Amino acid sequence: MRPQWLCRARRFGTRSAAVVATSALALALPFPADSAVLTDRPVSYVDPLIGSSNGGNTYPGATLPYGMVAWSPTSTTGDQTSTGAANGYQYDTTRIRGLSLTHVNGAGCNPGAAGDVPIMPFVGDVTSSPSADIRDAVYAADFTHAEEKAVPGRYTLGLKSGATADLAVSERAGVADFTFPSGSPANLLFRVSNSLNGSEDAHVEIDTAHRKVTGWVLTGAFCGRRANGGTNNRKSYYKLYFSASFDRAFSSVGTWKDGTLSAGSTAASGGEGYATGADRAGRGSGGYVGFDTSSDNDVHMRVGISYVSLDGAEDNLRGEIAPHASVAEVADAGARAWDRELSTVRVGGGSSAQRTTFYTALYHSLMQPNLISDRDGRYYGMDGAVHRLARGQQAQYSNFSGWDQYRAQIQLLALLKPKIAGDFAQSLYNFAQQNNGVWDRWVHISGATHVMTGDPSAATLATFYAMGVRNFDYEGAFDSLVRQATVPHPDGLSDAGCPGQCVGQRPNLAQYLTSHYAAQDVCHCWGGAAETLEDAGADSALANWATLLGRDQEAAVFTERGAYWGNVFNPAATADAGYIQARRLDGSWVTPFTPGSDLGFAQGTSATYTWMVPQDVQGLATAMGGRDEAAARLDGFFHKADGSWSVRGGDPLRYDPTNEPGIHAPWLYNALGQPWKTQETVREIIDTVYGTGPSGLPGNDDLGTMSAWYVFSALGLYPQTPGSASMLLGAPLFPSAVVDRPGGTDITISAPGADATHPYIDAVRVNGRPAQRSWTGAGLTTKGGTLTFRLAEQPNIRWATDPADLPQ
Repeated sequence: MRPQWLCRARRFGTRSAAVVATSALALALPFPADSAVLTDRPVSYVDPLIGSSNGGNTYPGATLPYGMVAWSPTSTTGDQTSTGAANGYQYDTTRIRGLSLTHVNGAGCNPGAAGDVPIMPFVGDVTSSPSADIRDAVYAADFTHAEEKAVPGRYTLGLKSGATADLAVSERAGVADFTFPSGSPANLLFRVSNSLNGSEDAHVEIDTAHRKVTGWVLTGAFCGRRANGGTNNRKSYYKLYFSASFDRAFSSVGTWKDGTLSAGSTAASGGEGYATGADRAGRGSGGYVGFDTSSDNDVHMRVGISYVSLDGAEDNLRGEIAPHASVAEVADAGARAWDRELSTVRVGGGSSAQRTTFYTALYHSLMQPNLISDRDGRYYGMDGAVHRLARGQQAQYSNFSGWDQYRAQIQLLALLKPKIAGDFAQSLYNFAQQNNGVWDRWVHISGATHVMTGDPSAATLATFYAMGVRNFDYEGAFDSLVRQATVPHPDGLSDAGCPGQCVGQRPNLAQYLTSHYAAQDVCHCWGGAAETLEDAGADSALANWATLLGRDQEAAVFTERGAYWGNVFNPAATADAGYIQARRLDGSWVTPFTPGSDLGFAQGTSATYTWMVPQDVQGLATAMGGRDEAAARLDGFFHKADGSWSVRGGDPLRYDPTNEPGIHAPWLYNALGQPWKTQETVREIIDTVYGTGPSGLPGNDDLGTMSAWYVFSALGLYPQTPGSASMLLGAPLFPSAVVDRPGGTDITISAPGADATHPYIDAVRVNGRPAQRSWTGAGLTTKGGTLTFRLAEQPNIRWATDPADLPQ
């Protein structure tokens, strides 16, 4: 059965003369004036709990834009070696064993990464080793969401034990007020070894004379518990130092190691290892400090952290938070910092719920990258040495979920915060230089984790350059990425970590350069078809970068390589249609094959990956039999046979909003000459997949990627392809928006008719001139300008459909 809205489009087609006449008249009519008032304090609309359920894997704790500190709960479901979800927090898990100083936003591995140094307010006497409490039955506490409050830069939690925690942070430090029931035993547990993935070693020291607790944890192991390659990644690659000071003396102290508690002791060491369950249970070290609550039940703590040294942690604290600053004062400063950051995009109109969804998405998008350099410019490198920032670089950043971020979050960062984007680009290049020239696809702190597939660094830095970012060594970075893409590395023949964390960043490159595709049987990668598509996309981005640099020879080579995707498109994959399909070294297709199979792919099926050719949509359409045939197939990707929408995921043959390979697919209609379908499809996803509340994200936020998709889509823009500054046009959700371009002309978006009943574009003006293209060139994003939309209740099926004006 033909989808219902296709029938509606066909009805429009029978009245083509009327449509043409209406369209011509529309261009002549004046655009309505925009009277929507721009949001004044965007921070007031942010709800950090959005995405904390439904697999969004966000965390609600206190953090600042790009901050090093992310102070948030570590949950427990009764296993001290695990949590209720990835990254330490899941809305439906209402028991915690500490408030940890570091977190990662939306990473998909359970339990993700970081969660370093959980600090637990405990009501009661410490009579046994907390590490021996393997079920978190004693040294943990329940809470209700009625006693929880999360706002940008501040987190407050009341526990059923009667203790409360009120936390606020700067970039590298934080303050807390812990309140205990009067007259009850009151302790703070420093579980130094209990990072989310465990630890190799840890240390705590208690200085009673100076009312301080200091220490460190040696850890890493991002995704170290995965069945796919996890053993390969159970390794340490950073040490986090902390220094905590208090406003009052300790009434008791003690430490523990493994199952032994040592009351009165002031130092302990010992890690947990990186195993899970019984193989790790009962191991670890920590310390506790007690307080007399008979006359004062409030404890004020200040804490600084560093990845370089204890001195660095204390300097970060001194430099960022005044000696007697209260939680409220630090929180107010944090709210102002978030307001400045979020005000880079100001929207007007829309409902309160829409503004909450939008600004929370922007908040999650701008949480990362994350600082790893201290205030004095020192940072711990990928080579295990301490480095200092070179002249011109303001900070060293990390946490690069490349496979995810290069599709949307990177573009948003480049658009809104080009200076930070440049420092991030330089940071990744610094890491590569420290890693023998290898650019890792998923970098956590100072570690190369190898997670996912492809070469997203090439796409990322090419995008930064295309979008006008210049404050990094772009010539050196380009040359380095070209070497990675052209010179085989020994790791490319290793299966270590495969399939999820293969160490080769351009696996079996020699075979790829010979066969022009990654052969499934010898690729040493997650999936040969996925690897081919990823590398073709990365190479196309390098070609665009080379062109901008005037490097014509490299541009020609990588342009040709950008078309290698065609070597894994089998036109006879099924009796009815062609699909992307994995191939063997001898050229034969891997069988058996069905479009819903994930053989040869990474976290997706052929039905999804077949659309992952954003750099050559016209070529893909030709391979499918033409634009009309491709558009009809795309219709089936978003709709069930009865015409109803299928955009929530769970169907291997259709759109999956929870993962990255297909998130650009709704925008492909623009290149297929049917942009009104992009407008309708994007609006359906915005309205039904995203929203407010803990389940407001469709899946892993993946360091802001899913959130960035929403931000762009709500603005009526979306990146056309990695390595480019061009934007595809859709229907804005808000009547008005202003996108700040630091140091340049803003991008002003006006769509006065935007509401629930006007999801279609009737006409567009770019810088005041009528536009008949569903995309903009680089000028809008690199120079600024105005976009004016007239929206309609029904699709204008003539606008932006001329084959000569379609995006590539």
